[in-house]
Amino acid sequence: MRSFLTEAQVKFLLNYISDGIQIVNSEGVLVYCNRQAAMQDDINISESIGKHITEVYPSLLQEESTLLHVIESKEPILNKDQTYRTYKGKDVTTVNSTLPILEKGEIQGAIEISKNITEYKELSERYLDLQSQVQENVGGLRPSKVKKSYYNFEDIITDNAEFNRMKTIAMKAARTDIPVLVYGETGTGKELLTQAIHNSSKRRNKPFIAQNCAALPNALLEGILFGTTKGGFTGAVDRQGLFELADGGTLFLDEINSMPVELQAKLLRVLQDGKLRRIGDSKERYVDVRIIAACNIEPNLALEQGLIRRDLYYRLNTVTLWIPKLSDRREDIPLLTKYFISKYNNKLYRNVQGVSKEVDALFMRYDWGGNVRELEHVIEGAINFVETPEIGIIDLPPNLRRFYDSIEPEKDQIGFCIGFEGIDNLNEILEMTERRVIENALLRHRGNVTKTARQLKIPRQTLQYKLKKYHLEPESDE
Repeated sequence: MRSFLTEAQVKFLLNYISDGIQIVNSEGVLVYCNRQAAMQDDINISESIGKHITEVYPSLLQEESTLLHVIESKEPILNKDQTYRTYKGKDVTTVNSTLPILEKGEIQGAIEISKNITEYKELSERYLDLQSQVQENVGGLRPSKVKKSYYNFEDIITDNAEFNRMKTIAMKAARTDIPVLVYGETGTGKELLTQAIHNSSKRRNKPFIAQNCAALPNALLEGILFGTTKGGFTGAVDRQGLFELADGGTLFLDEINSMPVELQAKLLRVLQDGKLRRIGDSKERYVDVRIIAACNIEPNLALEQGLIRRDLYYRLNTVTLWIPKLSDRREDIPLLTKYFISKYNNKLYRNVQGVSKEVDALFMRYDWGGNVRELEHVIEGAINFVETPEIGIIDLPPNLRRFYDSIEPEKDQIGFCIGFEGIDNLNEILEMTERRVIENALLRHRGNVTKTARQLKIPRQTLQYKLKKYHLEPESDE
């Protein structure tokens, strides 16, 4: 079947993808290199085409070349990390997938697709160095000083019966060393809970280290967790991993469903035997680390989809803690709102008294897709800019204001019927009603004073007076 793309068109497209692509013939001579590969490797395409791959990369030994190895073996190499130095002296780390080009079983060449992860590698090494420095500093601190870095069970605020039952189980689990598996959507407070478990355990004065398994490329995650040995792979150095840094304490692995399955086997061995090997090392090292793992999807679903090994799942599943999402424990919204207002009043030196009745009712109806974290960010943002004693609809972010606009059939009930219970003073009711009418109109016109006055059929100067009277700040004065 004839291709509908010409060779020139294919080369044009390959120049605009984000990964580096190189092709060599069966002799190891470079026949194609796209723009991304040339930029990351500091090579001149026109000068490099037609040269043997070891001439293009003088620091690359023939036995280290994945392209040459694939030509010889006719077998693909997938997701292999490689660190090398360009002729300009720049160290580059890539994750490569190298595939043989075969025709009727005969090798014609090889193609390599490389993703530059140099910045990730540098950041991860800095992270490990900082963790190591922190642990050294912590070693000289009194236990009380270390403890202040972590949350306790008292910091988990809830009136929800199911959540309180889960807290009770977590408190009991804290007295043991058994692994714990936590499930909760993003923003529900998984790390807060794991810190509370650690801080209530006998390991409280030892390290607590958290690592999100989805935050790093798979090729780096193994080295981050288990450490590396000089010579283990090109560019490797002797470096402790998070397991060794967390020795005696707790290691929290978030989004464990994002960890490569083959790496989960190595994790299982540490859980069972307390032993690990750094990458490239033959020496076994003993570590005493409690593992708390978390999933952001249901564990049973992760198991069905093959995202978690069955043996690892059953090893972690000794204690499973399910954190309900905020929309399933709406009775906690007023408690959390009050808590966050107090927290950011103290932090920002403000004196916000609470939220308006409309905001209170809106909070109870909103879905809170970002869970507790979203509620906290909403309160933090409002307290930074509110000019009245209470947070009003106008102080909320655009998505909540749009949601308020979308519930037109019930807005009258939210905006007017709530808040008058027990008030017998007609003037007070009229003033509250007037403020809400102005606030809603101002919100509808995005703070435009002229349009708001036109809708309310009052002079612009009168509206300005009432805005000052009720401490309402327009976004626009046009």
